[in-house]
Amino acid sequence: MEKISRVTLIVLDSAGVGELPDAKEYGDVGSNTFGHIGEELGLDLPNMGKMGLGNIIDIKGVKKEENPTGLYGKAAEKSKGKDTTTGHWEMAGLILEKPFPTYPNGFPKEIIDEFEAKTGKKVIANKVSSGTTIIEEYGDEHVKTGDLIVYTSADSVFQIAAHEEIVSVKELYGYCEIAREMLNVGRVIARPFIGKSGEYERTSHRHDYSVEPLGETMMDRIKKAGKDVVGVGKISDIFAGFGITATKGTNEDNLDGIEKTIEALKEDTKGLIFTNLVDFDMLYGHRRNVQGYKDSLEEFDKKLPEILENMREDEVLMITADHGCDPTFKGTDHTREYIPILAYGKNIKGGNIGTRDSFSDIAETIEHLILGKETNKTFIK
Repeated sequence: MEKISRVTLIVLDSAGVGELPDAKEYGDVGSNTFGHIGEELGLDLPNMGKMGLGNIIDIKGVKKEENPTGLYGKAAEKSKGKDTTTGHWEMAGLILEKPFPTYPNGFPKEIIDEFEAKTGKKVIANKVSSGTTIIEEYGDEHVKTGDLIVYTSADSVFQIAAHEEIVSVKELYGYCEIAREMLNVGRVIARPFIGKSGEYERTSHRHDYSVEPLGETMMDRIKKAGKDVVGVGKISDIFAGFGITATKGTNEDNLDGIEKTIEALKEDTKGLIFTNLVDFDMLYGHRRNVQGYKDSLEEFDKKLPEILENMREDEVLMITADHGCDPTFKGTDHTREYIPILAYGKNIKGGNIGTRDSFSDIAETIEHLILGKETNKTFIK
């Protein structure tokens, strides 16, 4: 195949396609994000369906295609963990042998003591919780005292929530930068909110401070080759800005992320457009909102023809995920699942790429297409 001028990689954050063989180690036996949403409510996804989505696994409402327009398959995660950073790093070519640390009982006293000493602020909460629950539970105390709400999850995250009228967004970002320097967690996340008691709402000023990548990624190599790497949504945050030549931030709304991707497609760039659509995970997966997840998937599918219309002849689109977050499953955490892979190009013949043994096959394929890298891991020849 002739060299491709640009690849657009869209991550449907958390849209997994069934438990991995090691799901038992993570307490995730039986999880299946796409499959269970389909079972519970049915899914109307004709455009992804044409590309071959229903051929990957059985999804109620999505039929199998005899002649799919795209390549289809799924990939297993080699890295240890099931978090956003690990998943994105692996699809960019970095496989982690050791997972980032997690804190199921909250952060140790020595960490909190050091954080309080360095920020001059007291900490409240310090436990595992969801973002909406934690501000409902501790929002009033925070507003009264000014103490910072610190919490975590099953992921390797140190999250700080604060009311924008009590702690400015700039101050909150400063406290996150202090935590980032202290800790080896995957991400430190600023979680600002507004409102009054009983009506607190998180704002779009969330900011992720990821640990710097532990090695070179596909984006670094594409950038070094003098090509463009456009990050849409939280991609730049996930990679701490490494390997990115331009960023199109979003307001944490999937539709905005889709529009920014279309905007990027209309620009005269060569290389990679890398998009993360976070609503699937943040608003619906973690909150176990099956209807919201279904509606969001169908919204993306309706916009897919517009994405395809803006692709050049020598361009490829890939759609995937970074982990699972089954909204029908127990708890509120990510789920250890296979990720789907759909790939479409005007000069690519559809078919089955099978089950890949690592998300990194995505990076191998993208570098093969854009840089001409010789590899036996590519799923597009």
